[in-house]
Amino acid sequence: MEQVGEVYNDRVTMASAYAVLGSIESSAFSTWLRESPSLLAFPLMLSLHAIGMGLAAGINAAIALRILGAVPQVPLGGMRPFLRVMWAGFWMNAVSGAALLIAYPTKALTNPDFYLKLALIALALVAVRALNRRVFASPDATDVPPTRVVRRLAVASLTCWAGAIIAGRLLAYTYTQLFASWK
Repeated sequence: MEQVGEVYNDRVTMASAYAVLGSIESSAFSTWLRESPSLLAFPLMLSLHAIGMGLAAGINAAIALRILGAVPQVPLGGMRPFLRVMWAGFWMNAVSGAALLIAYPTKALTNPDFYLKLALIALALVAVRALNRRVFASPDATDVPPTRVVRRLAVASLTCWAGAIIAGRLLAYTYTQLFASWK
């Protein structure tokens, strides 16, 4: 008898979740993003997301590759100003990603790839913050060869950003539900 109650509770919980997703999908902003022919709607959000990803992941990749020995004639300390641009790209990605999520909440929130993407981004940010503390904390610290820990953080950063990009691209192809009303 207890199992019947659990199944009922699971169905009630799922129905509540789909009701929330449905209300987001039916909001004016979500509908406008999805259905507007304006280039300022979905195409702009998708473009901003791609630009933000390029800035965030690209600058991280450049710094990580420099730490790993690529282009040794470029001083690592000279890359410090790019961190501001990287964070601007990250926030551009966060805002445009939230808009894309509002446009298709069921598509994203019922897809495990979405949670993998978020987890990889979180891990990448942890690696970036650790690299920032270890590499750019003091002006003279960038002239010394990177330690094994710093090199491992660089590899972790590259791996996490690449994984997040792949998981994000897979979102377009691996969803099982596009809208809450399609249960």
